[in-house]
Amino acid sequence: MEVEADILKNEWVDPDAGKVEFNDYVARWIKERDLKPRTREEYERLIRLHVRSQIGEVPLNQISPQRIRTWRSNLLEAGTGRPTVAKTYRILHAIFVTAVDDDLIRRNPCRIKGAGYDKADERDTATLDQVFAIAERIQPRYRLLVLLAAFAQLRFGELVALRRTSIDLATMELRVSMATGEMEDGTQFDDDPKSDAGKRPISLPTGLRGDVQVHLDRYVQPGSDSRLFLGPLGGIPRRRNFNRIWKAALERAGIPPEMDLHLHDLRHTGSTWSAQSGATLKELMARIGHSSTRAAMIYQHASRDRDQAIAAALDALIVEARTQAEK
Repeated sequence: MEVEADILKNEWVDPDAGKVEFNDYVARWIKERDLKPRTREEYERLIRLHVRSQIGEVPLNQISPQRIRTWRSNLLEAGTGRPTVAKTYRILHAIFVTAVDDDLIRRNPCRIKGAGYDKADERDTATLDQVFAIAERIQPRYRLLVLLAAFAQLRFGELVALRRTSIDLATMELRVSMATGEMEDGTQFDDDPKSDAGKRPISLPTGLRGDVQVHLDRYVQPGSDSRLFLGPLGGIPRRRNFNRIWKAALERAGIPPEMDLHLHDLRHTGSTWSAQSGATLKELMARIGHSSTRAAMIYQHASRDRDQAIAAALDALIVEARTQAEK
């Protein structure tokens, strides 16, 4: 009777259909997704490192909410970082959404409220003096890269993909049209940015015109398609190699080690400056290349200095009101 009722409600699932092992299904799931190479590699790595050993050989229809809770609890107890666990959980949830759509299982077993969300600790925001100090003390060929990371809020992949023609000196406009990705084996490739919103024009402060001109004259080949940033031997900068150069520059610039400042933090720094200058949420989204509001809203938080300025302004209103009352 129950089967007949499910068939009438179009909710019946063939119990034999879900006997496919998770390993087999996830391999097909990843293959059929329209993923960028770097994203595909990351999904495969997270599944391999954090999922296969616990539920890889389990049939889909035997993966229950309790098993998912145990899987997550085991990862956290083993010391796996919460951001990694949250990211892996989001992938699992998406996999089981498809399994439901494929009529292999009736319900998604990933039902832990908030498990796919992890709020990262607030990163330090560099000061204007610190940004310029790093730019002055890094290898000269990367000086402009540091400035653009802060004042154009670019990601590393977007920075190293820039060409001579990406910057219009007359209008001081920079156009992002691609990003350079890097696989685990070191292979580098140019691809579209992370989202459609990633292709964007960015107005640069005119105060950087001299810096751009000097860089073009000294470090960029004449061809219109010549890359803006190359290493001393003419290679495309790699994250691991650049990180060594970056850390050396931080030390020379006197940046406190406990600040643990990354190049990507300059994107956060510049976005915070933009928000404090009065940029709207929509303007921030366009500038940093995000299609969702969540990331842009991060940069609209008030800094301590700005918060103190607001408090001082409110204090002035209180004093004025009390003075008038006394009169």
